[in-house]
Amino acid sequence: MRIAQIAPLTEAVPPKLYGGTERIVSYLTEGLVELGHEVTLFASGDSVTAATLAPMSAKALRLDPSVRDTNAPLALMLETVYRRRHEFDMLHFHLDYLPFSLFSRQGTPMVTTLHGRLDLPELQPVFDAFRDVPVVSISNDQRKPLPQANFAQTIYHGLPEHLLTPRMDTKPGYLAFLGRIAPEKRCDRAIEIAIATNTKLKIAAKVDRADVDYYEQKIRPMMDHPLVEFIGEINEQQKPEFLSGATALLTPIDWPEPFGLVMIEAMACGTPVIAFRHGSVPEVVDEGITGYAVDNMQEAIAAVDRVKALSRTRVRQQFEARFTARRMAQDYVDLYERLAHGRATELLVAAE
Repeated sequence: MRIAQIAPLTEAVPPKLYGGTERIVSYLTEGLVELGHEVTLFASGDSVTAATLAPMSAKALRLDPSVRDTNAPLALMLETVYRRRHEFDMLHFHLDYLPFSLFSRQGTPMVTTLHGRLDLPELQPVFDAFRDVPVVSISNDQRKPLPQANFAQTIYHGLPEHLLTPRMDTKPGYLAFLGRIAPEKRCDRAIEIAIATNTKLKIAAKVDRADVDYYEQKIRPMMDHPLVEFIGEINEQQKPEFLSGATALLTPIDWPEPFGLVMIEAMACGTPVIAFRHGSVPEVVDEGITGYAVDNMQEAIAAVDRVKALSRTRVRQQFEARFTARRMAQDYVDLYERLAHGRATELLVAAE
C-alpha cells in the first residue's frame, strides 16, 4: 500500500527529547516499511526514517525559536497533504481532530489515531460534528468519554522487539518510577510506597515547565528521604539497565491514562508493573503475569512483595506476544485494508 503518515511538527520523528506520539509514529512508520509498504512520512525536516521523508518544517518546532507562529507550518502541512492525497491509498493522521474538516470532504481513505485524553468537555461538540470520521483508540477505556465517535478499532502501542531488552547480569534491587513528574502521574505515591515497604526508589523522570511549581512544592521535599534517588530524565540507551534493575515499575497514576508507554517499556525489560487501576491499566497489565493493577495504597504496598514471585521471563514473553511494533504495524495494515475497501464500496454505490 501507499501510505502517508502525518505527524505532529512539535518534535522530530523519532523525538530528540520527550515525545510519546512521535515515538509511536516512528515505530509504526519503520514497521510499515519493514512489512514492504511504500510509506511517506510528513514530519519535521530533522526526522530520521527509512520511509520517504516529506519535510514540513526545517526542524522540530519546539527546538526552533525562529518560528513564532507554530500553527503556520501545521496549516501548510495539511494543505500539502491535501494536494498530494491522490498519491496515497491511505492517509494516517496523528494530529487529533485538526484534519477532520478538510479531509472528511475528499475521497482518499483516511484515519486518525487519537493519542491523548478524550475526557475534555470541549471535544464533545467536535465529535458531534464529525461522527463519520474514522478514528483509532489506543485503549478501549480511552473511548468512554466519546461514545458518538466513529471508532474503527483499538490498536495498542508497540515497541521494536529489540529496542529494550532484559539485562540478564543485572540483579533487581529497587522500585522504579519513569516518565514525567506531574500531578496526575503521582510520583508522591511512589515515594510513599517505597517508604512504607522500606525499599529503595529510583526516579528517572523529567519535569515540564508547567509542572515546576508542583515539583518544587510537593515532590522535591519528599526526595530528601534516604530511600529516594532522583536520577532525572534518561534516554533510550539508559532504560534497559534502569528497568532491568528494578523489582517493579510503579505507575501510581491518578488520571484516565490513554495507554501508558512506560508500562510496556518495563515489560520489554522483563520488569513487572504495579499500577493504579485507571484508564488503560487493566488492559495493558495482565494480572498476575506482567504485574498487578491496584485500587489503593494498601494494595500497592502489598503488591511490592507479591510482584517478586512473578517470572521475569514470562513478563518479557507477554511483551513479545502483545506489544511489539511489528504487531502494531500489522494491525494498522489490516485496518487500512478494511477502511480502503469500505471507502471504495461507498464511492461505487454513490456513483450508481
